[in-house]
Amino acid sequence: MLEQVKAKASKWLESNIDENSKKEIRTLLESQNPDPLIDAFYKDLEFGTGGLRGVMGAGSNRMNKYTLGMATQGLSNYLKKSFPDKQVKVALAYDCRNSSQFFAETAANIFSANGIKVYLFKNLRPTPLLSFAIRHLGCQSGVVITASHNPKIYNGYKAYWEDGAQVTDPHDQNIVDEVAKIKSPDEVNFNKNDSLIEILGADFDQIYLKALRGLSLNPEAIKAHHDIPIVFSSIHGTAITLVPQCMKEWGFTNFQTVTEQDEPDGNFPTVIFPNPEEKEALSMALKKAEAIGAALVTASDPDGDRVGIAVRDHQNNLVLLNGNQTGAILAWYILSQLKEKGKLQPKHFIAKTIVTSNLFDSIAESYGVKCYNTLTGFKYIATVIREKEGEEQFIFGAEESYGYMIGDFVRDKDAVSAIAMISEVAAYAKQEGTTLYGILQKIYLDHGLYKEALTSLTKEGKKGADEITRIMEDFRTNPPKTLGGAGVASLLDYQRGIGRDLASGKEYQLDFPKSNVLQFITEDGSKISLRPSGTEPKIKFYFSVNTRVNDLNNLATAEKQLDEKLAQLKKDLKL
Repeated sequence: MLEQVKAKASKWLESNIDENSKKEIRTLLESQNPDPLIDAFYKDLEFGTGGLRGVMGAGSNRMNKYTLGMATQGLSNYLKKSFPDKQVKVALAYDCRNSSQFFAETAANIFSANGIKVYLFKNLRPTPLLSFAIRHLGCQSGVVITASHNPKIYNGYKAYWEDGAQVTDPHDQNIVDEVAKIKSPDEVNFNKNDSLIEILGADFDQIYLKALRGLSLNPEAIKAHHDIPIVFSSIHGTAITLVPQCMKEWGFTNFQTVTEQDEPDGNFPTVIFPNPEEKEALSMALKKAEAIGAALVTASDPDGDRVGIAVRDHQNNLVLLNGNQTGAILAWYILSQLKEKGKLQPKHFIAKTIVTSNLFDSIAESYGVKCYNTLTGFKYIATVIREKEGEEQFIFGAEESYGYMIGDFVRDKDAVSAIAMISEVAAYAKQEGTTLYGILQKIYLDHGLYKEALTSLTKEGKKGADEITRIMEDFRTNPPKTLGGAGVASLLDYQRGIGRDLASGKEYQLDFPKSNVLQFITEDGSKISLRPSGTEPKIKFYFSVNTRVNDLNNLATAEKQLDEKLAQLKKDLKL
């Protein structure tokens, strides 16, 4: 391995890369510790669930001008093969991360050099706007430069297809194959064609914002409670460019931002991780909310597609909701309002990922609509929308990792529309004499109390990747017989495409694309899922447990029991 890595690094040194990159590679080659060199060159960055993503630096396994360039050249080649009789068009956006604008402009240069028309956003913009632009402008593809909520040393490259969704099979693998044919950065055409690059300014924002306004289900509730106090933090990210304007246009008049975090900054100076799933990332927003008595706290990640929220409980304390809880509120609200207004139809459907709470399935069933389950990633939800187009109509999608999609004109998770809609639910709740927290409790009474937990093990570099492979294979070949005090009823192996009843040994086919995911379903309805992250050096363990609750007075006791069960599940898996 080390000799192969050294040979690969030497080949890079022989190419026409810039001198600073060569200097960094020489330092790696001369180091007494081979691990950084191996990590930088042992593989090429690949498209995972979120596209190309990695630590910035020199090397084939790093995010830099040349790995981005080779990916863009490969994508260009594939686009020209896929659409031979068209003027191929792509849209390009970028977030607040260090070098994001440079990477976006580099990609624009390469696309245009290959005869592809480019629509490049003039300034940083949220990911959902990129998805919207692809569809609105009739593009065949698109790219957004972002590493989502990863630490500041990362950057990435999300590739999209003509439906506005991230690339899926067969396109993702075909692009990887095209990139693999490019053996050196010297094979990348960096010679831009200015006549093929068109800059998109603020005027384009209005087209998207107008579409978002059409999502509102209860403008009368907003009008009645427009001054409900709401706090928002962009955590130094791109959502600051559109969320305040969107909220103003929806009619909210007491929407306040965390000014210390308004300025886009790839160093994320006020947080440890720019991730709205982390309580620490919302600490300044929570502090401001307490100071002004806000009813709702919202926060988004750097590229503006994930949302974290906090609401007031019955003791008026601010409590954080997880992605399953926020998504359940949105699903219930959208379905209940469409039904109340006589607009809900049997052809409507919602969608979620397999690691997301089954509470969504129950809510959908109660309103007589389908809930489709997909692999992890909104690109798979978008695939269902594409497959059902013309026959069924998508209205809402969610995943447990704080992503929500309302309507089908954006084919990726969208923090801008989600923040507006959850704010509308807060106004509606006030009109009905309750709160967001009260709505969540009503959902639990009607559909059962669900609690979820996520444990991630970080395994850096090649050694870590090998260890993750070993962990998955061990669970695949030696599944546990009991978990959380209950027998394991079935094992779902999405990589093999097979489900197995562990009592009878009977196997059956799973109607899903192949993916390295394992799920254990216990006899008491608990769901435990394992999957390596597609965007981070982690293996993730998802836990979901549930029980029926018939009285709000019993909710606290039931929650405690489920917490104990979650703790036992983790203990059983030695986490």
